[in-house]
Amino acid sequence: MQQLENPEDAQLAALAKALGHPARLRILRLLAQTPGCIGGDIVGAVGLAQSTVSEHLRILKDAGVIAGQIDPPRVCYSLSPGALVPLAALIGVLEAAPTGDACCTPPTATEG
Repeated sequence: MQQLENPEDAQLAALAKALGHPARLRILRLLAQTPGCIGGDIVGAVGLAQSTVSEHLRILKDAGVIAGQIDPPRVCYSLSPGALVPLAALIGVLEAAPTGDACCTPPTATEG
């Protein structure tokens, strides 16, 4: 029996995937320190090719983690307020979950 995908889980997975690259984490840290950062400044700070940084910015923007405001010929990027709240809530639930082997029993030698 196939379970239907939970839309909240799909959103969390998209957020996690967007955060799943070291360059994107560097970009997010940069934007947290310097809100309203221009794309060219991000390229210089991250130290990757402009096309590579543009792709990382696109992925973060598609996931809703950042926003870009066009001010021709530049784009000014910033963190999207509240975008990571669902992910933070999940992490909080997981951190508070009981740990240990109380709910599961190890297999016996005959179960194998």
